[in-house]
Amino acid sequence: MDATHRIACQENLFNPLTSMGMQVSGILVISHFFHLLLKGLGQPGPIAQIFAGLVLGPTGLSNIHLVNRFFYQSTGADFYEVFGLFCRIIFMFLIGLETDIPYIRRNNVVVVTAIAFGGAIIGMIFGLATSAFLHHELEVQDQKTMFMAIIVLLLAYTASPVVIRLAAELKFDTSDIGRLAIISSLIIEMTCLAIFNLILAIHANKVYKYGVYCVLLDVVIIFINKYLADWFNKRDHNQKYLKNTELFVILSLVIGSAMYVEWASFNSIISCFVIGLMFPKQGKAARTLIHKLNFSVHNFILPVYFGYIGFQFNGRFLNSWNNVLIVVIMVLLSIGCKISGTLIVCRYLKIPLNKGVLLGFIMNLKGHADLLFIGSSSKILMTWSPKSYNLLLISIVINTIISGPVVALLMRKHENLLGNMHTELEIHDPDKEELRMLACVYGPRPLSAILSLVSALSGSQKAPITPYLMQLIELLPKRRTNVSYHELEADELSDEEDYGGNDALEINEAVDNFTSETKILVRVTKAVSSIATLYEDVCNSAEDLRVSIILLPFHKHQRIDGKMDIGKEGIRTTNQKVLRHAPCSVGIIVSRGIDGVPGFLQLLGSDTVQHMATLFFGGPDDREAIAWSRRIAAHPHVNLTVIRFLPASSSSNVRNSQIDDSSDEDDGMFVTLSRLEKGNDINEIDNAFLSEFYNRYVTSGQVGYVEKYVNNAAQTAAALKDIGDMYSLFIVGKGGRGNSPLTTGICDWEECPELGTIGDFLASSDFNINGSVLVVQQHRHAKKDVLDD
Repeated sequence: MDATHRIACQENLFNPLTSMGMQVSGILVISHFFHLLLKGLGQPGPIAQIFAGLVLGPTGLSNIHLVNRFFYQSTGADFYEVFGLFCRIIFMFLIGLETDIPYIRRNNVVVVTAIAFGGAIIGMIFGLATSAFLHHELEVQDQKTMFMAIIVLLLAYTASPVVIRLAAELKFDTSDIGRLAIISSLIIEMTCLAIFNLILAIHANKVYKYGVYCVLLDVVIIFINKYLADWFNKRDHNQKYLKNTELFVILSLVIGSAMYVEWASFNSIISCFVIGLMFPKQGKAARTLIHKLNFSVHNFILPVYFGYIGFQFNGRFLNSWNNVLIVVIMVLLSIGCKISGTLIVCRYLKIPLNKGVLLGFIMNLKGHADLLFIGSSSKILMTWSPKSYNLLLISIVINTIISGPVVALLMRKHENLLGNMHTELEIHDPDKEELRMLACVYGPRPLSAILSLVSALSGSQKAPITPYLMQLIELLPKRRTNVSYHELEADELSDEEDYGGNDALEINEAVDNFTSETKILVRVTKAVSSIATLYEDVCNSAEDLRVSIILLPFHKHQRIDGKMDIGKEGIRTTNQKVLRHAPCSVGIIVSRGIDGVPGFLQLLGSDTVQHMATLFFGGPDDREAIAWSRRIAAHPHVNLTVIRFLPASSSSNVRNSQIDDSSDEDDGMFVTLSRLEKGNDINEIDNAFLSEFYNRYVTSGQVGYVEKYVNNAAQTAAALKDIGDMYSLFIVGKGGRGNSPLTTGICDWEECPELGTIGDFLASSDFNINGSVLVVQQHRHAKKDVLDD
C-alpha cells in the first residue's frame, strides 16, 4: 500500500500541468536574471527570455535525466499548444488595440508597404531557389510543393510581437524609424499568415465552407464590441475602469471567435489582430483593456512565450557538419535577403544607408508565427521529421539571437540619429509634420484650458497632432504618527490601486468627452513621484515620447473676483525645473477668463470665432510663440493677430507714409505691415522669420498683423491694457529680447520670473484681463542662444 501510494504521489507530481507550471516559473526567474545581466550591455528583454529558455531546454538543464523526465511529459504537448494559443490570442488582440491607425492613414502607405515587402520578395526568390536543396538535405519525404511554400514563408516573415517588444525595450518605438518598422512588420506578418491560412484552406477544401463564416463572425464581433464599448463607457460614470465581469464579456467574445477560427482549421492571429484594431480606442473600455492586458502581457505572457521559443532549441541536432551547414545557410539566407531587399527599397526611397541597415536587421526578427509554419498548424500539410523540425527551429532562434543584439548595437551607435529631431516648432512645417505634445495636469481644474489649447493646436486636418496627457501626482511621505484612518486629512488619503483619488476619474471623463467632440485621441498616463523629482518624470517622458512641446499649468488659479490665488508651491517648483531641463519647447498656460472660465473654452464645441493675439518683441522665445501660433491660426474657429512691438524711433519712415488719421495716437499706433525695414537695430533673424511668416500667412489673410510703436515700458504697459479685453488668449515668449527698453521695468517687481517679463505682467492680479495667457519657451540650444544674444 505504501509503494502504491508513493507511485500515485509521483504520478500526481509528474503531470503535464505541474511540469508546465514549473517551466513557466523557471523561465520567468531565469529570464529576470539574464535581463539584469544583459541590460548593462544594452540587450533587450526578449533576448534574455530566449536565453532563459535555452538554459532550461534540451541544450541546457534538460540534459539531466530527472529534469528531462519532469519537463518533457508524453501528454504535455497538448497543454503547451493550448497555452500558446491563449497567449497568441491575448497579445495579438492587444497589439491591434494599440496600433496607431492615424499614423498609417496620414503616412505614405506605399513607403510602408515597400519596406515591408522589400526583404520579403527577395526572401521568396531565394527561398524558391534553395528549397530543392534544403528539401533533400533535411530528408523530407515528398511534399515538395508544401515544403517550398513553408521555406518561402519562413524567409519572408517578420515577427511583429518581437519587433514591438524590442522597440519598446530600446525606446525607439516612438521614433519615425521605429513606427515605420512596427507597421511594416505588422503588414508582412498579416500577409504571410493570410497566405498560410489560404494554403490550409485550399488543402482542406474549406475556403468557401468555413472561410466565409469566419470572416462574417469577425465582422459581427467587431460590431458587438463597438456597441458594448459604448454601453460600458456610459454605464457608470463613477468608475475609472470596467468591472471584471464587463471585461470578461469582451474577452470572452474575442476568445470565442478565435476558438471557432481555430476549429475551422484556420489560424486565429489575423482575426484577433483585426478585432483589436477595430475596437473603439476612446473611453474607459479601451483604457481598461490596455491597463489590464499590458501588465499581464509584458510581464508574463510575452516573457513566457519568448522563453518557450528558446526552450524548444535542441542543440543535440547540431551533431554533424552537415546539420550545422544547413542552419548556417538558413540564417545567412534570412539575414542576407532581409538586408539586401530592405536596402534596395531604402535606396529607391532615399533613406540613409545606416537607417536601411537598421531596418534590415529589425525586419529579420523571427520567433512568432514561424513556429506555426513548422509546428502543429502545418501538420495537415506535411509531416516533419525530428531533424527537419529542429534544424529549422534552431535557425529561427539563432536569427533572433543575432538580430536583437545587432539592433541594440546599431541603436547605441546611431543614438543621435534616432533621437528627437523636432524639439521646437520654429523649424516645423505645420502643414506636413506631426506635432507630438505632452500636456501635464495635477488635477481637473486646469483641464479645460489645457484641452482647449490642444484643440486649438490641432489646427486643420493637414496638421496631425498626437497629444499625451500626464497626470502628475505628488507622492506624499508616509505618516509616522499613530492615528486612525478617519483622522487623516483629505489630501493624505490615497486611492486603492492608483494614486490621485477622484481626480483621475474627472480627468478621464473630461478627456473622453473631449475625444468624443473633437475626434482627437488623447493618451492618458500618470507619474507618481515626490515633488522634488516630479520634473524628471516629465522630462524623461517627453524624451521617450519624442514630443516637440510640453504644456504645463500655472501654479495660480483665478478666483471668482478675478484675482489670482496661489496654489501649491510645489507646482511652481516643478514648472521652474522643467523649464531648465526640458528636452523640447515648453508652454505654461495661465487660465484666466470670466468667472474663472477660459475665454477660448468655446473651441471645444462652439461655432463662435475666437480672437487670439501673439505678442512679438523679438528673440528665440517670441519666434517660438509665433511658431505655436501658426498651428493655432489654422483652426477654423480662430482669428489670430500678431502684434509686433517696435521702438518708436524705428517708425519715422513708416509714419511719414501713413495717412493723417493715425497721427493722433498718443501712446503709439497700429499700422499694417507694408515692408520690413533693413539697416536698423532690429534683429535680422527676427526679420527673416517674420518676413517668411508674413508672406505665407498674412498675405493670404489667414493671420492678421499689426505693429505697435512705443518708446518705453510704460507705453508698452498702456498698450497691453488697451487690448486686454479684446482677445481670449495671449501668446507670448518667455524671454523676449532680454533687457529691452520696451519691457524693462514694466512692473515694480516680478512675481513669477518663470513667465518672463511680459508673461508675468499679463498674469499679475493687478492686470485684470479676461483672456488666458500662454507663455512659450523655446528649447535651449547653446550655440543658437549665443547667436541670438
